[in-house]
Amino acid sequence: MSDAAAIDFRHPRRHVRLDTILRLRWLAALGQLAAIFIVEQGLEFDVEVAPCLAIVGFSALLNLVLQLWFNPMERLEPQFAAALLALNIIELAGLLFFTGGLQNPFSFLFLAPVLISATALPIRLTIALGMLAVACASVLVFLYFPLPWDSDDPLVLPPIYLFGVWLSIVVAIAVTSLYAFQVAEEARKLSDALAATELVLAREQHLTQLDGLAAAAAHELGTPLSTIFLISRELEQGVQDKPQIAGDIKTLREQAQRCRDILAKITQLSSSGAPFDRMPLSALIEETVAPHRDFDVAIKVRIAVAGTAEPTGARNPAIIYGVGNILENAVDFARTTVEVNAWWNADTVEIVISDDGPGIAPDLLKRIGEPYLSRRRDADESGRSGLGLGVFIARTLLERTGAKVSFGNRMFPDHGAVVRIVWPRSDFEVGEPAPESA
Repeated sequence: MSDAAAIDFRHPRRHVRLDTILRLRWLAALGQLAAIFIVEQGLEFDVEVAPCLAIVGFSALLNLVLQLWFNPMERLEPQFAAALLALNIIELAGLLFFTGGLQNPFSFLFLAPVLISATALPIRLTIALGMLAVACASVLVFLYFPLPWDSDDPLVLPPIYLFGVWLSIVVAIAVTSLYAFQVAEEARKLSDALAATELVLAREQHLTQLDGLAAAAAHELGTPLSTIFLISRELEQGVQDKPQIAGDIKTLREQAQRCRDILAKITQLSSSGAPFDRMPLSALIEETVAPHRDFDVAIKVRIAVAGTAEPTGARNPAIIYGVGNILENAVDFARTTVEVNAWWNADTVEIVISDDGPGIAPDLLKRIGEPYLSRRRDADESGRSGLGLGVFIARTLLERTGAKVSFGNRMFPDHGAVVRIVWPRSDFEVGEPAPESA
């Protein structure tokens, strides 16, 4: 499983809770009421109070209707959420129309609904809301009631300044929305990829536990099968004068013996009780290499002899899956040969997997390990791709065990990718029982 292609963990449909939008709308209504009260009563400016209160009252009434008739915890379809955000833009435009248009410093609140949409709704709806906000801002450049001000010293802003305000709103909507969308999209990808990682790890642990259950079942079934085998052999000896019955009993004994042989093989799969089996580094490499030996690509394994004892660690499904996934990618992209080299010393354990394929494209080299980076080879096979969710899962699982995973290419004139996996020996041998003192 090189890229977890069997399941797409990404969720293209995005939903926002009604309660979230209602809270924002209530906050906006309260802020608008506070602004009207402060300008009218505190600053004693002549404000078009009646139409402004009508707009705020309509917004509050709609909030009450939505809160009473619908479940606030309900997740809205994207188009309905976008409709409520569009209504926010229109309500704000109405308030600005009666309070100075773009001369009003609160005109930058056009950003808020578009920014919310960029983090939670599809990009097409965000673009539509952005265009609506720009259209409303454009209308307010020309049509608006004068900004409430001192009648003895009226405020007159030059047209070039209003154009600058309009342009800044347009640029701010575009830039902040794009930034928010990129950040939210990366967060969604990472969240979905981590969920896939947890699912893969749970699957690997489940398969490992099945080995242990099979071994336990084989042990428990061994005794009754031995009893059946012994009794059938004695019965066979006692009915030698009855060939037909003796033949049936002989068949029964042979089948019981066959069952004992099968259970003996199952027991050997996990003689010390998976998933707590311990395995040396060479056994780990052999287990990950074995499924890929039947392909047309030759796999060369080299294990260096060191002055210290070979490291032995717990049979960790995360390590087996991670190394196996990287090896499978190497086999997929190799032309003829994949090399697996391993060595260790008193401090570190290292596995290097390399192939003679096209290598990793320079523009992808620094981004390998990002979820959903790519899903297929380039058409001309001039570079390496397909290093998306599967590599992210493998790298995440290996790093959870304490390993550092690095990607690179062979030095010229050789070609091909090189993946280096390095553990501190203490992390690789975690759980290793302490040696008994002499």
